[in-house]
Amino acid sequence: MKSFSAQSPIVSFLTLMGFWYIMSGFFDITHTIMGIISVSIVMAINYRLKAFNFYEDEKDVIKDLRFLYLPWYFIWLFWQIVVSGVHVAKILLSPSLPIETSLVRFKVNYPNPHAKMILGNSITLTPGTLTVDINGDEFIVHSISPVSFEGIASDKMPKQVLKLFTTDLHDVVSDFEVIHNKENL
Repeated sequence: MKSFSAQSPIVSFLTLMGFWYIMSGFFDITHTIMGIISVSIVMAINYRLKAFNFYEDEKDVIKDLRFLYLPWYFIWLFWQIVVSGVHVAKILLSPSLPIETSLVRFKVNYPNPHAKMILGNSITLTPGTLTVDINGDEFIVHSISPVSFEGIASDKMPKQVLKLFTTDLHDVVSDFEVIHNKENL
């Protein structure tokens, strides 16, 4: 008997239809047909995109993703969002409004471009930080305070992203620089 992978069209279709039902909240025939049409369109577009290489020498590295670690990463990221949200709320509710904005520039050592994309999105999701630019291995991140970029400087967040792809952990962040004025940019 043939086993199904996470990238099987049947598994993808059923997963997307399940997501459709959860998001729509309707189980009648009209909404089911609209769901089937929508899921079919999404799958057709993604099928064509899978054949396109966005980066030089790109291989399908999403197969390297450690799917069993993914739920733990989401829980960890959710907790970081909560902690950062509380920190930003403290800053905004403080009468003195102690905002110390800065840009942070650093380089990362990741095995593939998907890890960079996940790190950039995770940084942006975390309140108080925004990924401004990713150019090759170099990131530029805007931060509302030094506490906001602490997880990047200490290599905590980049290592959590690295754990999604490998068990071989190493230092990810290098050439870390805090920029307080645009002349240094």
